[in-house]
Amino acid sequence: MILKIANTKEKSGGNVLAADIGATKTNMSVFHWDGEKFSADKEATYKTKSFANINALITEFTGAGEIPPIICMAIAGPVQKNKVTLTNVNWQMDGEEIAKKLKRQVVMINDLEAVGYGLAVLNDKDVHVLHKGEKNSEGNVAIIAPGTGLGEAGLYFNKDGYHPFATEGGHSSFAPQAEIDIELYRHLARKFGHVSWERIVSGPGICNIYDFLVQVKEREEPSWIKEKMLSHDKASVISENITECHVCQETIEMFIRYLAEESANLILKFKATGGVFIGGGIVPHLVSIIHEDYFLKQFSNFGRLKNLLQLIPVNIILNSKAALLGAAYFGLRRA
Repeated sequence: MILKIANTKEKSGGNVLAADIGATKTNMSVFHWDGEKFSADKEATYKTKSFANINALITEFTGAGEIPPIICMAIAGPVQKNKVTLTNVNWQMDGEEIAKKLKRQVVMINDLEAVGYGLAVLNDKDVHVLHKGEKNSEGNVAIIAPGTGLGEAGLYFNKDGYHPFATEGGHSSFAPQAEIDIELYRHLARKFGHVSWERIVSGPGICNIYDFLVQVKEREEPSWIKEKMLSHDKASVISENITECHVCQETIEMFIRYLAEESANLILKFKATGGVFIGGGIVPHLVSIIHEDYFLKQFSNFGRLKNLLQLIPVNIILNSKAALLGAAYFGLRRA
């Protein structure tokens, strides 16, 4: 257990269908809790946009099999009163309607809030310590997760433990610092109107930075990179070729800088002296190239609060099922 979650009921055992629903993919699993740990009885991954709605996806997953009594879904979007409209997928979901159709208890939470609950069942091997900082077992915690979008959440601390909560902070306005940031902002403002942190700290954000460097700053784009992008995921091509392609390297360096800056913004706004956990599908693949000194320089470059930020632990979540496990934990303990 990484963190102790407050106000959860102890369960000696039980089964739950957990789902982690993102814009690109959906992970689903039937978990069994034996009182100490989860084990997956069945699991699968699907392309979210291949299905018209969540009911079709659940039917595909369960087939003719028995559906557990509790379904908990972690969703990339603002959940309110057990309802949500996904931010990057044209789905509207109503937990009560799904429950009536399936005759099961259905609860929904934000996917980053689920990651917060997942910290209750992860262990040390699931986390890479980027910056040890000064461990504070009684401080608030921040979570940031670049993927198809940019998820952000927090856990506030009191004497009972940690309380996860969702935010939509990834959609707050990008704040350029250097001259090149201002140029990037102007470029993206012409394209999108409002420029959020999600426009640069995400998979599509990596592509936005790359296109800016090539189209506006006129960086040289190798023909083999351009050709490779025609048949492969563009953001993956960029991140996998930083040693062979200068513009790819510059793109990822800018991405890491912006990630560090927005992580620090969360720390200051939440007073998250307990640390920051970086999740999502991108950063775990960049662990070998994210250098502590470079990240910490950008992370702590906040004037009078520099000394405070240098004390903050920075951790990268390596377990790709953190949100799925968190949904299972929430479903069994809170439903």
